[in-house]
Amino acid sequence: MTAFDSFPLGKPAFVSDILDRAAYLRCDDAKLMALESHRDTRAYVVYRDSLVLAQEADGPRALLGIDEALKFGANPGTIFLGLRDGAAVFGMGISAPAVESLLPRNDVAVSELRGLAMQGAVPPNQLSAIAMAKSLVNWHQRHGYCANCGTRTAMKEGGWKRDCPNCKAEHFPRTDPVVIMLVTSGDKILLGRQKQFLPGMYSCLAGFVEAAETIEDAVRREIFEESGIRCTDVNYYMTQPWPYPSSLMIGCTARAINEDIVIDRAELEDARWFDRAEATLMLKRQHPDGLAGPHPFAIAHHLVGRWLQIELGSRA
Repeated sequence: MTAFDSFPLGKPAFVSDILDRAAYLRCDDAKLMALESHRDTRAYVVYRDSLVLAQEADGPRALLGIDEALKFGANPGTIFLGLRDGAAVFGMGISAPAVESLLPRNDVAVSELRGLAMQGAVPPNQLSAIAMAKSLVNWHQRHGYCANCGTRTAMKEGGWKRDCPNCKAEHFPRTDPVVIMLVTSGDKILLGRQKQFLPGMYSCLAGFVEAAETIEDAVRREIFEESGIRCTDVNYYMTQPWPYPSSLMIGCTARAINEDIVIDRAELEDARWFDRAEATLMLKRQHPDGLAGPHPFAIAHHLVGRWLQIELGSRA
């Protein structure tokens, strides 16, 4: 199975959610404790941007039993993600020393999530739950103390809240909105590249939505700041959860009203206009100069692919 099969147009990573989040169970501590000990309960174990996986003859397995996860060294605190076919699924963290002890073993691996997803090593329909686990585990690791008074906080409601025992402040996980947009001008699209991109890769421009800003204003502002292009006709396409660390990518299109690019070198290494023929070759990984578009894993690929509306073939 290629990346194009795993993530067909309109279906980037992290959007196929097969969990019932069962939020009504989050405040039922007794029920959650019972679910943790049930033989059908499973967990995803997250370490920074990586997953702990059991290595088996037919490939890696991300869903671990609770006892199995604890034997690998996962932290005992669990985050209730929801129910899959009636069975509970939790998220768990793991410490750096525990991960170090796993690295020499042959029966377990600690692998970076992005690479696993892009290679199809984890079924696409599990990625949404994994993204949820990754976002929440990382949030708890970064928000152990009250931002109001500095007191150590406690995990509550199945991991969906932290309470301060001193000032009684309640803290909830946050999601940061990010606009990502395909800019068109007639039969051309604007793509840019950042220094950290793979060689030859170009993608859609993107940026965080700021306080008291609409999505439309954020699209126009980010495009102008990064490329000097003024835009109009902003339209929404779709969203993609993005657990790096916890964002929601808001895919949009916009129409340029000028074509003279002025690159913000602090944000972009390059930005160019591409016609349909060149963009098609980039998505197919067939460009004669080795240029490439975004991977099907990411919403940017689907913005470009929707504009092209082509059959991308079987090459990943």
